[in-house]
Amino acid sequence: MTTRRKRPPRNSSVPGPVVRLRLDIAYDGTDFAGWAAQAEQRTVAGVLDEALATVFRCPVQVRAAGRTDAGVHATGQVAHVDVPVDAVPNAYSRNARPEDPEFLSLVRRLAKFLPADVRVLDIARAPAGFDARFSALRRHYAYRLSTAPHGVLPQQARFVTAWPRALDLDAMTAASQPMLGLHDFAAFCRHREGATTIRELQRLDWSRDEDLITAQVSADAFCWSMVRSLVGALLAVGEHRRTPEWCVELLSATSRSSDFAAAPPQGLTLVAVDYPPDDQLTARNLITRDIRSRG
Repeated sequence: MTTRRKRPPRNSSVPGPVVRLRLDIAYDGTDFAGWAAQAEQRTVAGVLDEALATVFRCPVQVRAAGRTDAGVHATGQVAHVDVPVDAVPNAYSRNARPEDPEFLSLVRRLAKFLPADVRVLDIARAPAGFDARFSALRRHYAYRLSTAPHGVLPQQARFVTAWPRALDLDAMTAASQPMLGLHDFAAFCRHREGATTIRELQRLDWSRDEDLITAQVSADAFCWSMVRSLVGALLAVGEHRRTPEWCVELLSATSRSSDFAAAPPQGLTLVAVDYPPDDQLTARNLITRDIRSRG
């Protein structure tokens, strides 16, 4: 009598060589406790890990360029995931056409597994040396708020912060410009043990379209709550509760300031992440890791 060999459990982890995939992701952060997986909390990474594990039939873990806070959105999040070589064929469809991108069928399948507030926009094999976090050159955020007397239209309420007071954009711009460059942003960052608060702020400007005010903020990286804190401090300047010079003085602080409140999360969206050419990914990865380890 022939003894049938038992199959491994469906979700067992298979050690060995892996294929790294790049994922481009969008999500509405309203009902998430942030990006990072947390026990008994609904998070973007947790939802993605579960859906990808179902498709590949083994546990996987996504790593993002920016670990957004609770309530923060993304239209241009980038992540990577390492999939065991033997599990990659599980992503392919029998109905795929030769001219289709390799992982188009996986994008379509994930659209069925994922909830409506998370979408994987594209999937591709990552080039050598690619790391969604450490290979990134810069991250771009947009913060949107409305000063309309009626608040925010219902269709925009999850993505735009209603602001009940008038704002002086000239004063906010005057306060923003001296903050560009390499500084210690300790006054604007929530404390994280062992983490550096030195960042290169590359863009911080404001625009107005009738009642809609938008801040465009870019940096090599952001520390915990940095963007919302910058916006919150500048809103105090825009209301003439603080002077532009006060913002610059905050750059000399060695710990988080309690003189202002961070702006609400719903107005903030991660819109893009920049990477160097493929042949420079490994070098960028090493440089970034060295900077973070010395922080």
